[in-house]
Amino acid sequence: MEKTQRISITNLEKNFQEVERALTNQEALEESNRCLYCYDAPCIKACPTGIDIPTFIKKITTGNLLGSAKTIMTSNPVGASCARVCPTEELCEGACVLNHSTKPIMIGNLQRYATDWAIKNEQTLFDPGTPNGKSVAVVGGGPAGLSAARELAKFGYDVTIFEAAEKAGGLNTYGIVSFRLPQAISYWEVEQVEKLNVTIKTNTKVGKDVSVKHLLEKFDCIVLAVGMANVPSLGIEGEDLEGVYDAIEFVKETKSGRLSMDFVGKRAVVIGAGNTAIDGATSSIRLGAENVKILYRRTLEEMTAYDFEYEFAKQDGVEFRWLTVPKRIIGDDHGRVIGIECIKMNLGEPDADGRRRPIPIEGSEHVLPVEVIIKAIGQTRHLELIKGFGLQHESGVVQVNKETYQTSNPKIYACGDVVFGKGKGDAMVVTAAQQGKQAAYSIHKQFTAVETAQ
Repeated sequence: MEKTQRISITNLEKNFQEVERALTNQEALEESNRCLYCYDAPCIKACPTGIDIPTFIKKITTGNLLGSAKTIMTSNPVGASCARVCPTEELCEGACVLNHSTKPIMIGNLQRYATDWAIKNEQTLFDPGTPNGKSVAVVGGGPAGLSAARELAKFGYDVTIFEAAEKAGGLNTYGIVSFRLPQAISYWEVEQVEKLNVTIKTNTKVGKDVSVKHLLEKFDCIVLAVGMANVPSLGIEGEDLEGVYDAIEFVKETKSGRLSMDFVGKRAVVIGAGNTAIDGATSSIRLGAENVKILYRRTLEEMTAYDFEYEFAKQDGVEFRWLTVPKRIIGDDHGRVIGIECIKMNLGEPDADGRRRPIPIEGSEHVLPVEVIIKAIGQTRHLELIKGFGLQHESGVVQVNKETYQTSNPKIYACGDVVFGKGKGDAMVVTAAQQGKQAAYSIHKQFTAVETAQ
């Protein structure tokens, strides 16, 4: 009780402020001057969106921050968000030639420095293209949808985004914790797209608020960029008890500023070991949880969370219980969680996704006393919507031409998480952004070819 009294909502809000400190002007200048401006820069090749990294860094050294931000955002429509959430040590910074001598250029931090300047100075980076008389519906306003919409608008298309949530931005707005990616950053990227005369209809779910038939009849082309749906059920006893949370909804609540005192002094477990699981665990710590454990049925080698996310969680004091699977959730007489029964696992032969299959160890059952459980075992697919469009898919993974992102319906293109298969591809924000761009280029090429033929 004493700990509960010491922690206030104001303190919790401070816990959710951005943890990574921005570079000062002097630090940014010194760091940018370290760049060798390689002729055949490997960092560009390592960036999924192909940002001209040496050029944007060189512009920082000359004080041309507007030019720097434009260089970044031209290639990556969600470049301000990616400056914070990209696994740069695996991408651009991992490819930096200075890894062999000193340390890599802090590319992510410099990217943040330039885009932060543009945000602070309320810059509008791009202008809409001359209207070409063609219209495109983009279903989903996340990184992939925003990227496709922006590129199409620059080509002169009349673009309408249909977004089911209250705000556009998708994962960047609702799915990545505030202390890593504040909502204001995502909002700015959305505004950059809106300023290109793109119409964004929020609180509008395709298949419910607007029909698939309407989109097919009204628009010349459709981009399906709906991402993923909800966290699936664990399929075990006790899931309906008070104290069991869906990780996606949990993170969304914290992103929306609805912070609860319910976690203060509690013991929590997060089931799963992806980036969302890490967010659930570190958010629980910031909400005042006394002890937080991540339970994962495989080992560190198989976990899908980025390495930097794992290190961040450990620094926050999160414990990891590998080769552990929940069997049932235990409640008290009032319907509240008081424990979780688990069983230990061994790893057998690889699954279809290439990861070794967990096998229960008989007699290894044990109970962990906990009051909070967060489910973070992946997400379901928008099967009903995909079927409504009549698209070919494999268990909800829309099948596309890997070069054009055209689906089985020539009028519909798909990009982002909706085309990522389980265990396949790099389901990163930056990859989704690049796919959105490529889908837009394919659409424009298709219409241009038709006009030329006529």
